[in-house]
Amino acid sequence: QVQLVESGGGLVQAGGSLRLSCAASGRAFSLKRAWFRQAPGKEREFVAAVTWIGGVNTDYADSVKGRFTISRDNAKNTVYLQMNGLKTDDTAVYYCAAGRGGPARGNYDSWGQGTQVTVSS
Repeated sequence: QVQLVESGGGLVQAGGSLRLSCAASGRAFSLKRAWFRQAPGKEREFVAAVTWIGGVNTDYADSVKGRFTISRDNAKNTVYLQMNGLKTDDTAVYYCAAGRGGPARGNYDSWGQGTQVTVSS
């Protein structure tokens, strides 16, 4: 089983930046990792994914391309989400996930508890 703990959320003005972290313990190193988010009244949606099997590969939702960057620190077994140019539409609870990779929520079987990101206008 993989345990995931997110941190780094908070309140920021539109145009600002935040960096989220997701620390993993257990059988997490060989797994593919991702960030999802869920706004009030909406479905949980894919944000970004990263794999490091045979090289680093990343994938992003169209809504965050060019603004968000996902990265990982293998030594710390931690994944980061650098969020720049934040918009009010980015307000959501952000969840870290580990699983089989890709943008489908059903591909992930380990989830963190979530961290709130609020972007004010």
